[in-house]
Amino acid sequence: MVTALTSLFNLFCFVNWKINSFSAKKDANLVIGLLLIIGSKKFRIIVPMALINIKKTKTILFHILFWVAVWFFYMYFFSYNSNDTRYIKWFSSFLLPLTMIVTYFIVYFLIPKYLLAKKYWQFALYSFYTLIFSSYLIVLVIYACLIFLLSFNISIMPPMSKNFLFILILVYLVVGMVSFVSILNHNFKIDSKNKELLNKILATQLRLKEQELNYLKNQIHPHFLFNTLNTIYGFAIKQSKQTPEIILKLSNLLDYILYQINKPKVSLKEEVLHIKEYIDLEKIRFQDTLKIEFSSKQIDEDIQIAPMLLIPFVENAFKHGNIIEGSLKIEIDVLITDTQLDFTVKNSVLNYSKEDEKIGIGLENIKKRLDLHYAKNYRLKKEVKDNWYTVKLSISNLNAIKNV
Repeated sequence: MVTALTSLFNLFCFVNWKINSFSAKKDANLVIGLLLIIGSKKFRIIVPMALINIKKTKTILFHILFWVAVWFFYMYFFSYNSNDTRYIKWFSSFLLPLTMIVTYFIVYFLIPKYLLAKKYWQFALYSFYTLIFSSYLIVLVIYACLIFLLSFNISIMPPMSKNFLFILILVYLVVGMVSFVSILNHNFKIDSKNKELLNKILATQLRLKEQELNYLKNQIHPHFLFNTLNTIYGFAIKQSKQTPEIILKLSNLLDYILYQINKPKVSLKEEVLHIKEYIDLEKIRFQDTLKIEFSSKQIDEDIQIAPMLLIPFVENAFKHGNIIEGSLKIEIDVLITDTQLDFTVKNSVLNYSKEDEKIGIGLENIKKRLDLHYAKNYRLKKEVKDNWYTVKLSISNLNAIKNV
């Protein structure tokens, strides 16, 4: 019995798969053919109707094949210890519609309306009513076949068709199997829809992050260039001989900005190199009024960082720093420990207030970029003490940068 049930279940799944494959090929051929004539108005209504008809045909064909298999399933069991083929055929044929009615009622009414809606008590109650009613119909089928086919001669009645409990179990094995596949199919569709929805949400979030990051990067360009071009303008007015040197250094920085910033990450060593070039530009501008200390040990070329992430901190030190006792003092320290970066920038400042933080867009953009690239892997601290404004940036696990 177990072997036969397994065979029926496998047949059920196999037929479903074959029909799906057949339909998929047929749908593909139909769509390709219709694409050639889709420009015609009269086919615009025919196309969806044809696809709907194919789907209906597939469903009907599948149901017919399945119930034919169930009929043979009944024939196999009721012919045990009996050679009365005529009676078994008629008995199986009468029992089949009963099984179909119970199956469709449970699968298309009770399960969607009560079980899937989590109305478990109502589902249990109506399932019990269905069991009572179907038991009554099974008894009617048994007696009807006994009266009209055997003329009340119970002695020649096939033994398996006499057992009411066995017949009831057999019917509900089919009902249970179809119900199980129906619920499984429903869960699969829900899971597929949820995954598709989740993928759409993730794709939308990724696009938004990309747009936000591009917006922030585009703001870095004019902000950085504005300050540097002001320096060149000042030297050009003075007709300084250092103007060509400044333009050359600016050219190197522009190359870095235009071609490197579009990359998701660059070498930290290269980022530090361009910080030094920027400092050289500012040394020319400030000349003797600038006292700067730059500390950086040997950096491994494999260590990477988001482009233009550190330069804005240095730029703000020059922009917002104050000259005290005849000089602007700036201290920069780059420290690498394994995969952790500790970057510190200090500049002399007078009469610092929180309003100064609201001026400019550089640091605010850097915070947003840090959130996008490093999320919870960074710490950014600001401190004002003894006429020093200090910014400390620590990034742990540099290799965990997000390529947004």
